[in-house]
Amino acid sequence: MPVSMICGILAYFLGRELPLSPEAKDDVLHFVETLQPILLFVMLYIAFCKVSPSQLRPHKWQFWVLLTQGGLFAAVCIIMYMVPLSVGENANSTFHFALEAFMLAIICPTATACAVVTQKLGGDSASTTSYTILINLVVALLIPLLLPITHMQSHLTFLTAFVTIIKKVFPLLIFPLLLAWGTRFLLPRLHTKILSVRDLAFYLWAVALAFAIAITCRALAHSNESLAAVSSIALATLIACIFQFTFGWWIGKHYGFRMEAGQAMGQKNTIFIIWLGYTFLCPISATAGGFYSIWHNIVNSYQLYKKRKSAK
Repeated sequence: MPVSMICGILAYFLGRELPLSPEAKDDVLHFVETLQPILLFVMLYIAFCKVSPSQLRPHKWQFWVLLTQGGLFAAVCIIMYMVPLSVGENANSTFHFALEAFMLAIICPTATACAVVTQKLGGDSASTTSYTILINLVVALLIPLLLPITHMQSHLTFLTAFVTIIKKVFPLLIFPLLLAWGTRFLLPRLHTKILSVRDLAFYLWAVALAFAIAITCRALAHSNESLAAVSSIALATLIACIFQFTFGWWIGKHYGFRMEAGQAMGQKNTIFIIWLGYTFLCPISATAGGFYSIWHNIVNSYQLYKKRKSAK
């Protein structure tokens, strides 16, 4: 994970120094922006292939985590609607960016690599995968429904914004599930072949993370926002990360799934945050995914370190 992030940073700065025309650099950016949702789709497809519908038993902790994520997202959207961004007011802008970063970090679906990390930590990967499916369904409905009210534009009606977002978000999150189950029942040989490649989704995620970090670096480099605004995004995502892991551990402890609930709520598909921020919000919002990636990878690295240490 750290190697992937470092590669993304180096890729941006090396690419910026290459003697390419502005048009060529724009083509590279367009390629990366096109490749990102494709990688997201493939990662989700592979992750969903690993779980049979019969394994997707609901758990009580999943209800509370879903309710918390959805409720907080809705609350922040309402606050942003009531306190719109005023151009030129630094304090207002900083507060708005912090809210936006917190909102993205809260509603972002669980990482496709969550099941892999959960398994490495000795947990029940099927329960985290089932939550990944549930949160993707919820996100595919809530984001098109609520995100337009936070960034209403004069030339767009709510219905137009809703349709625009759902056309991009819903297929990206739901079609992989339908395709995975179709492959399981209609193409069993292909399904077996996909499962035979160990940790394929994890390695694809590492590649996608490198691209995502490169885009984050570009957004920071081209941003005219103040240090206070960028710092507020970093702080907001840190608070969101600490809250989600802590709340997940707390609620999961009551049902015997402490680690699973913490991972499901705290380990995020940060590439989705970056894609969502860069596609529908302002480019600086994409940095929320980069910052959150740092925070949740620190938590995961520490957990894996403790697991290895206890196994000795």
